[in-house]
Amino acid sequence: MRILILGAGKMGSFFCDLLSFEHDVAVYDHDPQKLRFSYNCRRFATLDEIDDFNPELVINAATVRYTLEAFNQVLPHLGPDAILSDIASVKTGLPEFYASCGHRFVSTHPMFGPTFASLSNLASENAIVITEGDHMARLFFLDIYRRLGLHIEEYSFEEHDTTIAYSLSIPFASTLVFAGIMKHQDAPGTTFKRHMQIARGLMSEDDYLLSEILFNPNTPEALSHIQERLAELQDIVAHRDSARMKGFLDRVRDNLK
Repeated sequence: MRILILGAGKMGSFFCDLLSFEHDVAVYDHDPQKLRFSYNCRRFATLDEIDDFNPELVINAATVRYTLEAFNQVLPHLGPDAILSDIASVKTGLPEFYASCGHRFVSTHPMFGPTFASLSNLASENAIVITEGDHMARLFFLDIYRRLGLHIEEYSFEEHDTTIAYSLSIPFASTLVFAGIMKHQDAPGTTFKRHMQIARGLMSEDDYLLSEILFNPNTPEALSHIQERLAELQDIVAHRDSARMKGFLDRVRDNLK
């Protein structure tokens, strides 16, 4: 299959390495410097080069801020049978785009971003495949993710956004609050250092990505749950209520099972 990858960042390079030995892969990036280390693939620095390649599948690996822009730029250079796909962690605007673009599509979310995951060992990672979209294209990505050993869930666009509000928005918000009250520690404990490592990793992400994940319409409800639990814990601590603390800790342990 002729596969065009938009974006030569970490995820674009990952998919290039993954697919280029079984398919005819080309990578396009408007910044030629990012193509220097692309291996075993065609390297396109201009959109006109895509015309002759005539890709059958387009994998949009541009950062979430430019996902829709990248699609709109490449559309005039695609044949009518090209299948569009995205791997965006934020699906805002994508259902509407796919409904109007005139191309078959598939949308997935490999939940192993390069900040925390080891892209060479993904056995404990997850992926979401959106149920809307082209059946055969969905099977293509399901096969890829299964071969990587990923745990796969299939959600609609709406179910995806609800899930992400909990799986990303809650830990992102919790980490931001932790880092937001940070003070220098001369002798930090092990737990503190682990939280610091997570916070530094999170803050290395693109500001737009962080904002868009937190701007998920389902995030305010998720944040209200954090506020409720924090208020409960604050009241327990203020009153040094051992019985309520025991109950609180038991519920937390049940949630972690």
